[in-house]
Amino acid sequence: MRRAMKRSESRNTRRIFLQSTGALAAGLYAARPVAARAEAETLAINGGPKTVTASHHDATTWPRYGTDEEQAILELLRSPNYAPIAALEEDWKNHFKLPYCKAHYNGTSAITAMFFALDLPPGSEIMVPCSTFWATIMPMRFFGLVPVFVDIHPRTLNFDLEDAKRKLTKNTKAMFPVHYLGLPADMDHICQFAKEKGLIALEDACHAHGASLHGKPMGTWGRMGCFSFQASKPLPAIEGGMGNYQDREDYERAATLGHYECPPKFAPGSKYAKYGGTGLGLKLRMHPMAAVLARCQLTKLTQRNSEGVAQMRRLNDRLTRLPGLYEQQNRPDVERIYYSSNRLLFNEVEAGMPRLACVKALRAEGVSISEARSQFQCNNAAYHEAQWWHHLPVIADQFPGAEEVDRRGISLPYFTKDVPELIDQYIKAFEKVWAHRKQLAKA
Repeated sequence: MRRAMKRSESRNTRRIFLQSTGALAAGLYAARPVAARAEAETLAINGGPKTVTASHHDATTWPRYGTDEEQAILELLRSPNYAPIAALEEDWKNHFKLPYCKAHYNGTSAITAMFFALDLPPGSEIMVPCSTFWATIMPMRFFGLVPVFVDIHPRTLNFDLEDAKRKLTKNTKAMFPVHYLGLPADMDHICQFAKEKGLIALEDACHAHGASLHGKPMGTWGRMGCFSFQASKPLPAIEGGMGNYQDREDYERAATLGHYECPPKFAPGSKYAKYGGTGLGLKLRMHPMAAVLARCQLTKLTQRNSEGVAQMRRLNDRLTRLPGLYEQQNRPDVERIYYSSNRLLFNEVEAGMPRLACVKALRAEGVSISEARSQFQCNNAAYHEAQWWHHLPVIADQFPGAEEVDRRGISLPYFTKDVPELIDQYIKAFEKVWAHRKQLAKA
């Protein structure tokens, strides 16, 4: 069983960024004329004027529905029916070029149906990241599956394949990475390793609607993938979820668990067709109002993602010129999206000041910023109590990657509309604080 997370810096030397990179960034930063101008200003925390004066009002509002959604919901209210669910599934298959998909009541339902579709024997191990939402993991217990917690890489917040390789056992059957906050996991490498070892590659794409790797959408790399349409997600339908399936057998088994209306429609010869009168015990059908909202949002997804990424690039490309600031990104061949927040990693040695002092100074300048942590699961009680599991989850003593994120993570807002004035003022606030980092180091 896992004990409290230890905070030993020495365990994380393999993850500390190259000092030469920080030195180069520092040199480039110091050479810019803006540094001298910012240094001449008094920090707001010491009584100077705030840099960020533009309003944050409505800058992060989500979801953003309009007349299209209102009209579609009104039409459904005037003529209630379930047709929008099938229409959404067709739209979804066409958008992602999928052979099969199934709309579910929510993302957790989609994950539950996926675990059922695997049809693995009790005691089978599935590798999951230690930092995620509980729904990635907890439904395993209904099918006798065993979660094996894998560390995350601090630069990506995603499943660390090298740690997974160390935790491979004869009972390992699948890997289930999460594309956390819209950044794709290394599915090309994960799928290759899965193929070599005879494992099943799955995907939790509940944060990654429209993200891609090598031009291939996330949620289509693995044998099965799952999405959430909950109100905070990149494609919000207030509630809802979707399962992606590459194989007919997986689709039919997953659909039969919670959709009694599906088996009569299966292709001839399906061994699940006989369950049309009962299903297999659950009712996971999406609400048609959620399907209506999801269809509308799907038509806007590509453009909205593109606009959001462009705005974050204007901000992050400037911020990451500052010594000690790193974006949660690790490779140029991914097309990420943003969801919920804009996460950065802070290196105190290269920045020349403590994270806490930096955060306090930025807050005083009017920046909406906080110290950020991993969404660490392993300390939750449910994973340690045998009554809930066929076999208890496998939890290591330490997770150095997650620990590093806890020490070094910072979080900025993800702005959901164009706010050029805020972006410019955020950049100026960061440059002002960095110009006074020697002073903040003494605070």
